[in-house]
Amino acid sequence: MLQAMDTGGKDGTIKHVFGGLNPQGCQVWSFKKPSDEELNHDFLWRYHQRTPQRGMISIFNRSHYEDVLIVRVKQLVPEDIWRDRYQLINEFEHMLTLNNISVIKFFLHISKDEQKRRLESRLQDPDKHWKFSSNDLKERVLWDDYQAAFEEMINNCSTAHAPWYVVPANNKWYRNLVVARTIADTLEAINPQFPPAEKGLENIVVPD
Repeated sequence: MLQAMDTGGKDGTIKHVFGGLNPQGCQVWSFKKPSDEELNHDFLWRYHQRTPQRGMISIFNRSHYEDVLIVRVKQLVPEDIWRDRYQLINEFEHMLTLNNISVIKFFLHISKDEQKRRLESRLQDPDKHWKFSSNDLKERVLWDDYQAAFEEMINNCSTAHAPWYVVPANNKWYRNLVVARTIADTLEAINPQFPPAEKGLENIVVPD
């Protein structure tokens, strides 16, 4: 799972860290504004559908944590609702780990000055204009509110079974290194194996 402020580097991390993976074993899911169908279910419903099958990797570009971040900052739901979600999220992630799904969560932390530099870079480079959204400026005004929400999210939802990794992300190369090393260490601990072969292969002769 990748969470960050706008321009924090979620897309870049996915491109550079996961670019060498076989796409047959990896899926990326981006979570935007929920659809009417999704709103008619509990807040975790749409995320649970995108959790990986056994042997697969799912990358969440934003995640169920949006339901304790943007809904809090924008006051989309009352506090007594979003505050209860911390426990529900912890139980959801615990359930995943009990079913042998490793949950790795990265908060890509950039400074406010770095965000300003990246937004200005998008404005100055015509090739990056497509990446600029005026909505990013509206969200930037709420910087302090988002920082408070991120801090409480990490404090409430970094658990033994699903810890948060706070990654210094001003320097992209260092961000990529930390994320890649953490994922590699996790995969080495899992020690994935190829499926077992058919029995009796040693006796099979391929005909001419």
